[in-house]
Amino acid sequence: MAANINDIMLFRRRKPAGFLDGVKGLLWPRKGFLRPFHYFRMRVLRLTASPHAVAAGVAAGVISSWTPFMGFHFILAFLIAYLVAGNMVAAALGTAFGNPLTFPFIWASTWEVGHMILGHGHRGGGGRLDLFRMFEHRDFFALWDPVLKPMLIGAIPLGVVSGVAIYVATYYAVRGFQSRRRQRLAERAKARMAGGVGNVQSV
Repeated sequence: MAANINDIMLFRRRKPAGFLDGVKGLLWPRKGFLRPFHYFRMRVLRLTASPHAVAAGVAAGVISSWTPFMGFHFILAFLIAYLVAGNMVAAALGTAFGNPLTFPFIWASTWEVGHMILGHGHRGGGGRLDLFRMFEHRDFFALWDPVLKPMLIGAIPLGVVSGVAIYVATYYAVRGFQSRRRQRLAERAKARMAGGVGNVQSV
């Protein structure tokens, strides 16, 4: 038991975090904002699949994140990835595009674009919707026409444009990473062969 306590103590802060430290951690993480992005990038690059499969999978996850169907993004990502021969793990990683930081932007932009496509324009304050009541009672049919329909229609062009951009960027990034990795492995194999030949000649 003492050993376990000592192990736990090794990973504790020397000085307990105060209220200001907690607020600072929320606004600016101790390890920075780029660390999760770097981790995501390396997870994608190290997938053992073709550049197309990885890029198509990530794009599928991004496209699904634009849709208003919360809780079904993984399923939609897998379906899209299957249709475009994408990697399923990459599709799951791509759904990280939809997160608490990006959802407000996604919802607002799909709402605006959807209403523009439908020709509704900006609605005034007259037709106010009780969204809380709709979501509370899970009234899908009440939500469909005023909320889900315009958001889904708006998600189509935004998802396609962002999906194509993500596909191109991911494809070339994965292809370059895999090419450099194959080159390093070939150089290591050549070095081992050269070392083995040298040992034989010395014998």
